Amino acid sequence: MPPLHQQTLSLDHATFTQTLAATENLLIIQDLDGVCMALVNDPLTRIISPDYIAASQAFHPHFYVLTNGEHTGKRGVNRIIEQAMDADATVLQERESYLPGLAAGGIQWQERNGQVSHPGVSNAELAFLKQVPAQMEACLRAFFNKHPGSPELQQNLDQYIAATVLDNIASPTINLNSLYPAMAEDNETFNALQTELKSLLSSLLAQATDQGLDNSFFIHYAPNLGRETSGDEIVWFSEPGESGTTDFQFMLRGAIKEAGVLALLNHYYFQRSGSYPLGASFNARQAPQVMQDLIDLVKANFDPALMPRIVGVGDTVTSQVQGGEVKRGGSDRNFLQLIQNLNAHFDSGNLTVYVDSSGGELKNRQPLQIKTVDGVETVIKGPGDEADPLRLNVAFPGGHGQYCQLYGAAAGARMEAQQQR
Repeated sequence: MPPLHQQTLSLDHATFTQTLAATENLLIIQDLDGVCMALVNDPLTRIISPDYIAASQAFHPHFYVLTNGEHTGKRGVNRIIEQAMDADATVLQERESYLPGLAAGGIQWQERNGQVSHPGVSNAELAFLKQVPAQMEACLRAFFNKHPGSPELQQNLDQYIAATVLDNIASPTINLNSLYPAMAEDNETFNALQTELKSLLSSLLAQATDQGLDNSFFIHYAPNLGRETSGDEIVWFSEPGESGTTDFQFMLRGAIKEAGVLALLNHYYFQRSGSYPLGASFNARQAPQVMQDLIDLVKANFDPALMPRIVGVGDTVTSQVQGGEVKRGGSDRNFLQLIQNLNAHFDSGNLTVYVDSSGGELKNRQPLQIKTVDGVETVIKGPGDEADPLRLNVAFPGGHGQYCQLYGAAAGARMEAQQQR
């Protein structure tokens, strides 16, 4: 059997566990929602396991998050950790129990003690973002004034809007996961809502330009259908029984996960060698926007002898046929693709890992298709297509619960091995 990094959608979890436990020069870069937490309609109801938090601490300094969500705020992951650990921020800061890494697509950095910063972001940009949630709420209220929807929706509109408008510091977002179940039977109106939100975000870009911030922001849709030739992401409009794009995020330019990979790799090299290949002040906003340029930057600056085995873990990868054309997208696709492409040059055994999050509350995920032959399970259909350049090495059909259980076992085995050295 070939090594894991040459396999596709492997279910050899025992070998994967051993790889995490035994690889000394290891860098885990992991998404959050759908990977270590179930996908839910209301982000305020997310739950994270204390065992997962403990396992992440055990992997220090080989583990970092890379998420489009945020660390801070009432909908941030830190609040979820505080609830899971039944402790306040002061205690968790002292214990260094927070998840280190990048949020808001790659521009919100957090240390394990909860110290948060926004490298490369100006006060003017943060000030503009602060007023965006109010415009998002106004847009939703205007829409539902024209399209009242069901009596239940109208009666609870304030609650729906409170759950839908995410007033994140660095990435204000409209998240339609709570609204979709109330509108699922009216696909035409849900399409109209998606179109209205797309228009709103375009208007926000124009407002930023008028205020001298013409190259500060971009629009992220999740899940999406990839990018236009212009670089703009493509909205996945809903179809009967399938919500399509549910997250409409107004984000800082440069906040793309593949750029975040370089920022994390730069930080990891410093921990290993005491030197930053791209400089101490490098951040995701300074990274190239084109995949090949990112690869070339790593090849030119990072010592191959120090290159770690990078393990990228995500759950949002899409491939849809529309108008006879395959549209490939998903907010985790490009950062996983970069990790795969880096392996072609550095031959460091990088792994791309896919967690099937279709078991959550969201209706925009296709489950892995499994076939059992002679008692052996095999994945026969993943989230990609036959010509997909992204090869997902390891799969977790059982979702975040299955992944977290293995992750915890690997952390325990790693600690035990270190104690025996």
